[in-house]
This record gives sequence, C-alpha cells and structure tokens, in this order.
Amino acid sequence: MSIKAGSDAHKRLFCEQFIATHQSFDPETLPWPELNERDLTRLRSIPFWQEVYHTERRAGAIVDAFAPFVHDQLVRDAVEMQGLEETRHARLIRTMIDRYGIDATEQPIERFPADLETAFIDFGFGECLDAFLGFGAFKTARQSEFLPQGLFEIFDLLMFEETRHIVFFINYMAWRERQRGLGRIRRTIKSLKFYSRAAQRLLGMVRRGQDANDGHDFAVTQTAVFLDGFAFRSFVEDCYRENARRMAVFDPDLMQPRLLPAIANLALQGLRLWPHKPAPQTPHPA
Repeated sequence: MSIKAGSDAHKRLFCEQFIATHQSFDPETLPWPELNERDLTRLRSIPFWQEVYHTERRAGAIVDAFAPFVHDQLVRDAVEMQGLEETRHARLIRTMIDRYGIDATEQPIERFPADLETAFIDFGFGECLDAFLGFGAFKTARQSEFLPQGLFEIFDLLMFEETRHIVFFINYMAWRERQRGLGRIRRTIKSLKFYSRAAQRLLGMVRRGQDANDGHDFAVTQTAVFLDGFAFRSFVEDCYRENARRMAVFDPDLMQPRLLPAIANLALQGLRLWPHKPAPQTPHPA
C-alpha cells in the first residue's frame, strides 16, 4: 500500500472509490427467472431465507442509525451510501420471497445499544466473517447448478456489494484506528476481539440450526442443503480462493481483510497433512 493508512489521502481513496462504484438498480425490475416446480422446491428448501431477510433489514437500520454520528462529511457520505445499499439488499430478498412464495416472515428488529459506533463495528466484523464463508458456499452452489444461473447472476449483484462493504469497512477501521493512534499490535488484538464476538454469534446460530427460521443472524450454517459432496477442506479452499478472486478487482492501494485469509491458509496447511476422503453424494430435493 503506497498511501499511508489514516491519512487524508487514504480517506479520500476508500470513500471516493466506494461512492464511485455504487450500482443503480431496482430489485423489483431485475431479470428474475421463471422457475419450474423442481427449482421452486429447491429454492424453498433452503432454510435460512428468513434469517437473510432479517439480517439485511437489521444491517440497513444499524448503518442508517450510525451515519449521522460520523463527523467527517466524506466518510458520512460513504456510510450513508452503504446504508442505502444494505436497505436495498433487504428489498431484493423481500422481492425474491414474494415472487417465489418462500415461507419467510418479517421479524421485529431489536433495540440497538446506545453506542452506535460499536454496534456498527460489531456488524462490520460479522459481515466480514459471513461473507468469507459465503464466498465459498456461493461458488460451490453455483458450480453444482442447484438453482438456475439467472438467480445466481442476481445474487452476484449482492455479493459484489457485500465485498465492497467489507473493503470499505476494513479501510474505515484502519483510518479510524490510526486517527486514534493505535499501532498494529493493538489493532490486531482489537480485530481478534471483534472476530471472536462474530464467531460466537455464528456458533450460536449453529446451535439453533434445527430451528432454521428463527430470524436473527445469517451465516453459512446449512450448506449441506444445497452442496453435493460437501467436504470441509474443499469448502475452506473455496472460501480462500474466492476471497482472493473477489478482492483482486479492487485498487491495490486499498487495504483488504488479512486475518481470516491467514487463518484459512493456516488451517489448509494443517488439513493437507490428513488424507482427503471424498464426501458421500447427497441427492438434491426432487
């Protein structure tokens, strides 16, 4: 990175690029494909749509609530843009739910804490973790042709925006922490703390896995529903490679998430020491 993190040049770079790469589209007028009964059954069998919808609504509400408290005007403009996109993600999921008759109801959004910046940071690290896992699941699900490609092309819009949000958040945190004089070690410790909190929420979701529509958090917890031959090592490899591929399109002067890819790479090195056994094939719903 040739620009010093925390500088005015860094702030202008990550904010202006984020705003400039905003895409204009209306979820209701996207080219939603017509689905046959088999594809409808598969789509409806995925157990976490209610959680996805709740999480996107909650994300938009958190970002919108935090934005007025951002003192720097350029950073606030970018945060407001993210809030608009998060809210549009919820509209996109709601449009799909209504169009295809998916069983998912709107859940009330819980009251946010008084410290909205901490809530925003908690959300940001959780989004980083969810997206890193989602990259791998999305790739494998698409390769398996579990659903028509037309749906995956629509989901790609959402995935690209989520990737932009992560890059913006990582740079925002670097700018914020440098403004407060935190060094690399303290920043790493802080990141570990927030990732740990995100992982705890994810584990809580896994424990609630049998109640798939409880509508609180979204993470990739039931991938076996739509992934044939699922194997943990292959899944981690897909997460790692897809993360690298999606991040490669951004300006190299922008900071990118490093901790999760580093952990995944370390895990893969360990997993390669063990014999790889292909997982049994699981038939799709008819």
